[in-house]
Amino acid sequence: MTGAGPDKTAGFLLASAAMDAARTIISEEPDAGGTAPAAAAPGEDAVRVTPMMEQYIEIKAANPDCLLFYRMGDFYELFFDDAEVASRALGIMLTKRGKHLGRDIPMCGVPIERADEYLHRLIALGHRVAVCEQLEDPAQARKRGAKSVVRRDVVRLVTPGTLTEDSLLDAKRNNYLLALARSRVSSGEDRFALAWIDISTGEFQVAESDRAALAAAVARVEPGEIIVSDAVYADAELAPFLRALPALTPLTRDVFDGATAERRLASFFGVATTASFGTFSRLELAAAAAAVTYVERTQIGKRPPLSVPVRERAGATLAIDQATRGNLELVRTLSGERRGSLLAAIDRTVTAAGSRLLAQRLAAPLTDAAEIAHRLDALDVFAADAAARGDVRTLLKAAPDLMRALARIVVGRGGPRDLAAIGDGIVAAAELAARLGALAQVPRDLAQAAEGLRRPDAAIAAELRRALADELPALRRDGGFVRAGYDGALDEARALRDESRRVIAALQIRYAELTGIRALKVKHNNVLGYFVDVSAQHGDKLMAAPLNATFIHRQTTAGQVRFTTTELGALEAKIATAAERALALELETFDRLAAAVAAASPAIKEAANAIAQLDVASALAALAVERDYVRPVVDDGLAFAIGGGRHPVVEQALTANGGPFVANDCDLSPPSSPAGDAAAHAGRIWLVTGPNMAGKSTFLRQNALIAVLAQMGSYVPARAAHIGVVDRLFSRVGAADDLARGHSTFMVEMVETAAILNQAGERALVILDEIGRGTATYDGLSIAWATIEHLHEANRCRALFATHFHEMTALAAKLPRLHNATMRVKEWHGDVVFLHEVVAGAADRSYGIQVAKLAGLPASVIERAKVVLAQIEAEDRVSPARALIDDLPLFAATRAVPEPQRPDPRDSVIAALAALHPDEMSPRDALEALYALKTRLAATKT
Repeated sequence: MTGAGPDKTAGFLLASAAMDAARTIISEEPDAGGTAPAAAAPGEDAVRVTPMMEQYIEIKAANPDCLLFYRMGDFYELFFDDAEVASRALGIMLTKRGKHLGRDIPMCGVPIERADEYLHRLIALGHRVAVCEQLEDPAQARKRGAKSVVRRDVVRLVTPGTLTEDSLLDAKRNNYLLALARSRVSSGEDRFALAWIDISTGEFQVAESDRAALAAAVARVEPGEIIVSDAVYADAELAPFLRALPALTPLTRDVFDGATAERRLASFFGVATTASFGTFSRLELAAAAAAVTYVERTQIGKRPPLSVPVRERAGATLAIDQATRGNLELVRTLSGERRGSLLAAIDRTVTAAGSRLLAQRLAAPLTDAAEIAHRLDALDVFAADAAARGDVRTLLKAAPDLMRALARIVVGRGGPRDLAAIGDGIVAAAELAARLGALAQVPRDLAQAAEGLRRPDAAIAAELRRALADELPALRRDGGFVRAGYDGALDEARALRDESRRVIAALQIRYAELTGIRALKVKHNNVLGYFVDVSAQHGDKLMAAPLNATFIHRQTTAGQVRFTTTELGALEAKIATAAERALALELETFDRLAAAVAAASPAIKEAANAIAQLDVASALAALAVERDYVRPVVDDGLAFAIGGGRHPVVEQALTANGGPFVANDCDLSPPSSPAGDAAAHAGRIWLVTGPNMAGKSTFLRQNALIAVLAQMGSYVPARAAHIGVVDRLFSRVGAADDLARGHSTFMVEMVETAAILNQAGERALVILDEIGRGTATYDGLSIAWATIEHLHEANRCRALFATHFHEMTALAAKLPRLHNATMRVKEWHGDVVFLHEVVAGAADRSYGIQVAKLAGLPASVIERAKVVLAQIEAEDRVSPARALIDDLPLFAATRAVPEPQRPDPRDSVIAALAALHPDEMSPRDALEALYALKTRLAATKT
């Protein structure tokens, strides 16, 4: 495979250096095939390359960007820089093999039986591996001459996005390869196409995106590897985004060539044109062709059973950017664990395929209300019928992972257990189809699933069950997987292999009866092989007619005479090759069965998809019954009314420990307004105030999660829910820095807020928590103030905005769609009790000192904080806020005209305050100025 960019150059230099080194190698070890290097002739240069190492260097030069696993007998060996890299990465011993210019050549190796384990570790560290296998037996190499090297070649390139083995994959997660293609349009705005493939399941999808939505699109797919052209890789504008992506592989431009894309894509699928796949843009075809080209190059002649590419309509799924996915912890927590995520909380699936489909739906909720309704209809059936739900889930537990077993078989990496999985899966599919047929009501999605379940031919399952033994090895090379009695020739070979003593004993008895010599024995040694042994007194009898026609004299020793027979010679040959023949016959059977499975792959894939869909529907129904979830109403309006909403993850954690979860209502629906009023066409914004620890962040997140669950086609944790389809979901919750990019916590907060304000529309749902708290008080208040105005007037979206800037609650009097809400608390003997209830109104305190006390701050700090707070609160903070409201330029035209007032005697105090320069004052000067201001203020009241 050809690399690109810096990797290509580095790989070429490495290969060139290795080739130079190989030319001076002295090796005293033979090749694994048993071929030793020829001895140097007198006067011949003492340093030279051996045939085996010459072969290695040639193969390595063709794969410069990969670690080369070079097969030698029962090991994969690595040499030169590859050995040093692998030994450090894997923690294995670095040894040597020969010398180069007087220096040892580094070498390390891994045993064949543990290769998958080491591959997994290397891939996880970002390495790519070229697997070089022996393509012939060492005996075949020796037939070409004593100096011949066993033929070897790379049979596969192992990369993060092209894995198929169970041991290298997470059964509950897809492993996507994503191809990213770019096009420069006339306006200067870049367009991008994404094509993503999971070769372990055959899924293949394509979509377009603009630059603004690109990060969200990539985050939704969560690929294991991304391929781009070297031009895109080198783009300075895209570099910050691309370098943050995992396993990024630059390739030469020809891989993304749009002129040849359709031809390459059609060739991969063996069709004349891609017209039957649907309508694709040139850019989408370029991305799709790049993906299949990369698959072809890495699989080297093997084509996984990919489905034809499916084009995703723009806006078909809820757009959720990477920051929001992280903040909401949809599929993993901020620490990277699955446990504690929304996915872990709702996953009740019983199959690996079902778990993957559930994760897909959670990552890409729908925006089509009708399609969402179809998914919910399927849940209705299982939620209402406990018997059907139980029966289906019991049958599903017996269904193996059909798609991944099929993929391994088609690309030649399958084993006997994969064949058995296909057979078991076909049987399970038929049983599930029969159970669905017994349902009184079968909505569209379940009817389609039942049709897919019936597609595979039951004869394939019957043949597999007839052919395969009950106990199966993991690898086909181990043999022993064909059932006894299935193949007569195989049974005979096994008998010779496993029962040679019994066969020889039976022949000995027959020969003794034939000759009348009871002492006749059939023996074996390394010189003669099997022979008939009689005493000297019986030797003449066997050499005389008529027995001499059967027994052929071989050897006479003191007291013994040895013979052979044509039958014994043939039997000896059979015994000697019985093990090889038995394995060869089993492998023939495997190949025949695998070919039959591969031919039926379209039907098997349909059944596999149907099993996954059934698993998700029945699992979400089981969750709904278990946790008392309700079916949401999802339509094309702008409603967002949640009655008694609960956080699905927090609720489970609390109830597991015996604690209750306090449910809360939320209504972001457009307010009731006269016809034609603009306010009726935009959702509400709730401004949520209240102390820390009271549950503001939980309340914000739970409503976002309820929207995600509803649009993925799930029941939701609420008493009632009416949601107008959300097209974009944004979340700015929590604090985190990004030091790798030079971003402070506040900068990260501002970057994420900017993305929201620039992209959110009226169908978006936005949740913002503590905007502006990462900077100085007045700076932060100003930013939060301007942000909420922008959300109200420009974005016009549904939003939840939590803040400790209580001054902002006065905005509700001026912004018609802004609604104040607060978290209820009670004070008891100086402590605060959190009730976790959301009610209308505004908080006048944040109770930060009480929370600090709960956290365990020293008593002296708490007391000092109370004193400082009392001094600060002595100042009137309400009037300045109201004045600020009235002075907003945005509302200058509607500001009430003030009545004529007499000069306020406190103006002099304000003027004195304005004249102060805090940055130039010492703490003592500031304290004295504060007392002076208080004295002047007191004087104005007399």
